[in-house]
Order: sequence, then structure tokens, then C-alpha cells
Amino acid sequence: MNVTKKVVGELEKCYAMTMLHYHGHDHFLVAAEKVNECRLYDLEGNQEEVLWSEPGGIMTMQQVPGSDGQFLSTRKFYSPNDSKNASIVVVTPMGKDDWEVRVLCKLPFVHRFDILQAGGKNYLIACCLKTDHEYKDDWRSPGRVCVAELPDDLSKFTYSNQLELTTIKDGMLKNHGYYRHVEADGSTSSIVSCDDGVYQFFPPKTAGGDWTIKKLIDDAASDGLLLDLDGDGVEELCTIAPFHGDTINIYHKRGDKFELEYTHPEKLEFLHAIFGGMICGKPTWILGHRKGERYLLAFTHDGKGYSAQVLDKGCGAANVMHFVRDGKDIIVATNREVNEIAMYELT
Repeated sequence: MNVTKKVVGELEKCYAMTMLHYHGHDHFLVAAEKVNECRLYDLEGNQEEVLWSEPGGIMTMQQVPGSDGQFLSTRKFYSPNDSKNASIVVVTPMGKDDWEVRVLCKLPFVHRFDILQAGGKNYLIACCLKTDHEYKDDWRSPGRVCVAELPDDLSKFTYSNQLELTTIKDGMLKNHGYYRHVEADGSTSSIVSCDDGVYQFFPPKTAGGDWTIKKLIDDAASDGLLLDLDGDGVEELCTIAPFHGDTINIYHKRGDKFELEYTHPEKLEFLHAIFGGMICGKPTWILGHRKGERYLLAFTHDGKGYSAQVLDKGCGAANVMHFVRDGKDIIVATNREVNEIAMYELT
């Protein structure tokens, strides 16, 4: 692939991103991990608005389905050692550079979340890295996954009237990884990765039904996704391991089990950014790591084996996101280690 890079902004400790449909057009949001801004950009990379300047601590943002620019966001998750006051907030556009922020639910250590749709309902799934903390690098209280049906009208929720969540899975040490998976029928599920392995969560098929939890592997993983990289019609499980780790693994499904098929020979310190999908007409797994050479890589399969192309180096992407603009594949990366918001046009 040919790569054209464009730096569209500088934001200290830039981290979270999401697409946002607002006023009839697609945009994207970028927010900081520490105390800093959340910004709105158009798909060309032009900054349009500043939504807030603090308090920051943004790990995840997701648009409320069917809304005109309303979205949910984590807040005050500054690091694994400073996230006891984290929450999920509702953000609603009121006017240019004027966005209302209200607490949906206070949820200590909430790191990733998503809004899944099933049976005509919206469901919130929230993943907490841990459940308690007393000193630096305290991992004695494993994380959990919490869920709730998300009402269509979120206007009633405030700090004093919060959405009630239910824990459906606990005991998840270093519950870090999350990726939305689109099933063959168009429905969505959640890939959640932790030291205990990789799980897939399916929302209820009917109103009032139960969530389904399926364990994919027992091996520790920091993040993972399902993608048919080799084109055989069966999705591989692609993971980075262990927590904030240096190892790239690909598991092939044989029968009902995923078996380790490939481990990338090069160790890449602090792997973090992850995306999987069709790029330039080919299944592609995008990865970024935050220490050492800090590569941004594109993994593909050529029919004989897996290979990795270096898209950028020295950048240290925390997260990556993909969209198509004017028929061209665009990757946006929050290059946290150099405070850079970058767009990559891939052809």
C-alpha cells in the first residue's frame, strides 16, 4: 500500500476517537487521556469545534444510535493508577462550541464501553479495568463487565439519578481490551480481552432476555478482534498479549476451538492501537505500539503467510480508526507519544 500522511492537529496525550454523525454530516471526535480538550473534526481533518477543555481522562466515546450528535463518553480515567473517580457521561450538542455534559453513571475504573443494538433495543456494555485500588500498580481487585438496557431518552439521567448497571461477568484481571464485532447477519457483539483470556458477549435477542458469554481462548490478551485475514471464509482471532504487551498472536479456528497458528517473530513493546477490516479491498489488521520503534503496522495474508507493512514509525499510536472518504481508505491515529493527530490515506 502507498501511504500519504497528514498531521491534522497537536493535542497533548491525545487518545480516544469515534465517528460522529452531526447536522447531516460525518465527523470524528478526538479527546485526551489527561486533562485536555475534546475536539470535533470534519473528514478532511479540519478542526470545527472544541467540546470541552477539561477534565479529560477520556478512554472511549460512542454516538447514541439515531441521535444528531449526542454521544456517551468515559471521563476521569487518567491511568490504571488514577481512575477511581471515572464515570460515563452523556454529551449533547446545544450550539457551536457548546456541549452539555451530564453524568449517566458513576463507574470506577470504566475503561471501554459500547452501545450494541439487538431486538430493537440499545444496550450499554461497560468494561472496568479493575474494581478497587489502594496503591500504585494494585491489581488485587479484578475487573468486570456491566450492562444495562439504554433508554431512547437519556435526558432524565444526572449525577443524582443515574442509570443502573448489572454486573454479568467479574474476576477479569487487567480487563483492558474491547472491540465491536459485526456478525454475518449484521448484529453486533463484543470482544473483551483480559489476563483470563478472550470473551465474546452477545446482547439479548429479545427484550428482557439474558446476555450470552462465550470464551474464545484461555490465553492472556490485552486486545483482540475477529477477522478473516487469510480469506478462507473463517475468521481468525487476532490478539496482542499480554496486558500492554509485546506479542502479536493469530489463532485459527478448527472445529469449535481457536488454536494458535502464528506468532509474529518481532517483539513490539507496549502494543496498544488496533483495528481490523477491509482496506484497499483486502482484509487488514492495523496495529500500533507505544515504545521502542513505535511502528504503525498493517498485517495482511498473501495466500502463503502473514506479512507486516510499516505505515509509519516513531509515532506511538494509542488508538486508530478507519473510514472511507471519497472512495479512499483513511486511517486516523492518535499518536499519543508525540501528541499528534494524524490521518493516513492508503491506496
